[in-house]
Amino acid sequence: MAGAAPQISIPQVPNAKVAIISASWHMNICGELVSGARRACIAAGISDISELYVPGSFELPLAAQHAFERGVDAVIVLGLVLRGETPHFDYVCQGVTQGVMDVQLKFSKPIGFGVLMCETLEQAHARSGAPGSKEDKGYDAAVAALTFL
Repeated sequence: MAGAAPQISIPQVPNAKVAIISASWHMNICGELVSGARRACIAAGISDISELYVPGSFELPLAAQHAFERGVDAVIVLGLVLRGETPHFDYVCQGVTQGVMDVQLKFSKPIGFGVLMCETLEQAHARSGAPGSKEDKGYDAAVAALTFL
């Protein structure tokens, strides 16, 4: 863990429309991230929560753009990219990060970034919000987006 997370209160935004968009790879990890994001949305009083699954993390920016075009107020993107033996990891991580930032700025609407970029599955599990994990990055990503509503 890089440090203690700041204590940020969750705003009450019951009329907000939120999309939780997750990659389909590593569903055991991504499912936990989705659960954490959903928990944060419910704590904010949000009932209009849609979930969408895309093939992989690289598709998250386009799916976020489509969600904004359909009228959502905030998006939470979730996924896991694991380092392998090729530069694929670097290209996917860079593309997803830049793509999400571009969409967020284009629409002037928040995207909570919960894409884990890890060396091992153990690192991902420790950040997933699963029982026994140290962190809950799905929840954290949702809170980050909701603070802008």
